[in-house]
Amino acid sequence: MSKFEFKMPKLGESITDAAIITWFKNVGDSIEEDEMLLEVATDKVDSEVPSTVSGVIEEILYKANDVIKIGETIAIIKTDGEVSASKKATKKIEAKPEEKKVEKSKKMRTVIPSAVDESQSKSFSVSNSNTFFSPLIIKIAKEHHISFEELARIPATGHEGRLRKSDVFQYIEEGRPYKFAQPVAQQDPTAYRIPQLNFDKGKGKVIEMDRMRQMIADHMVYSKHTSPHVTAYVEADLTNMVNWRNANKVAFQEKHGERLTFTPLFVEAVAKAVKDFPNINASVDGNNIIVKEDINIGMATALPSGNLIVPVVRNANAKDLKTLAANVNELANKARENNLKADDIQGSTFTISNVGTFGSVMGTPIINQPEVAILALGIIKKRPEVISTEKGDEIAIRSMMYLSLSFDHRVVDGFLGGSFVRRVADYFEQFDVNRDI
Repeated sequence: MSKFEFKMPKLGESITDAAIITWFKNVGDSIEEDEMLLEVATDKVDSEVPSTVSGVIEEILYKANDVIKIGETIAIIKTDGEVSASKKATKKIEAKPEEKKVEKSKKMRTVIPSAVDESQSKSFSVSNSNTFFSPLIIKIAKEHHISFEELARIPATGHEGRLRKSDVFQYIEEGRPYKFAQPVAQQDPTAYRIPQLNFDKGKGKVIEMDRMRQMIADHMVYSKHTSPHVTAYVEADLTNMVNWRNANKVAFQEKHGERLTFTPLFVEAVAKAVKDFPNINASVDGNNIIVKEDINIGMATALPSGNLIVPVVRNANAKDLKTLAANVNELANKARENNLKADDIQGSTFTISNVGTFGSVMGTPIINQPEVAILALGIIKKRPEVISTEKGDEIAIRSMMYLSLSFDHRVVDGFLGGSFVRRVADYFEQFDVNRDI
């Protein structure tokens, strides 16, 4: 008798790992060569994997839902003698009739011969409700902005109630009927039940959402479902910045031909703070955090229609105030005239929202996905403040602002979020009143 180490087979050129869906055999069971041993899932397909030897299962090293690197040993099989070479033929499982109706789900399962791949792992996330979704299902959900809560409501036809690719596409074709449904109540008798209330929505003029408003709604709901939002607040004294801007705005326009609003000053300070805390300039991809090299500041802007859009100042940290003012003014004019192009609103890595423009003291903004934080700037308001002078504490009229940073608590902790927003406030307060234009 000899022992054969059965390894996770190669499942495709770009596949570096796979999740075990189910084992078809248990420890002590006999298995024949080419008999199905287990089913695995990748970000491409669900696959049934055959044994390459005949023998008895001595040990199973991983359980269902474990994610395994290609080439790693997953089971030990006792064999009678030498192991024969694995067959190269690939068998295909016929799709069910209902799957054939879905245009994009032509080949759901394939049988893959055993092989070894030493490439590195690429991780993916699963639902936090202990419901397993294959990487392929998660990929489709991301493309269509479907949350895990919505996925959990889709009727599943797969093995042991697993969600299949055809189930998701069928659900999308039906218009996503559970898109805005309330979360399904737990079966636990001690769990909180969401009351099923029939609200009187009243009567009045019915206004259908335009396409942009629907997209904004989807984006906001997706962001709240995806990112656990936390908001940190600080207060900043902008007196030096306000006085300098008021004293130099006319000369700045005469010299550079650009209006000097507060926005380029805000963008400049925020870009400096982002450079100090690069992990705030990131996005999340499954279990990976992508820290961006470029600092592209998005500016949440209201269109004439009332809808919201986010034009982007690219490489803001590398531009002087004249260039920032020109970029901001150009984007603002394009927004007012509905002339923003696709390139103008793509690629932001951090977003600011000047809620003070509308008179708001502060705000709790929703993160602009896939970013991990967004900064709201409140109204600049004069009020009496206690300040320290050479004569001691005095009461003076100062220009004050509240800053509020909403951040994704999956990857941004309180220390980083609080330190970052405090640094922005410091740059506001430490503005050089002797600065040249």
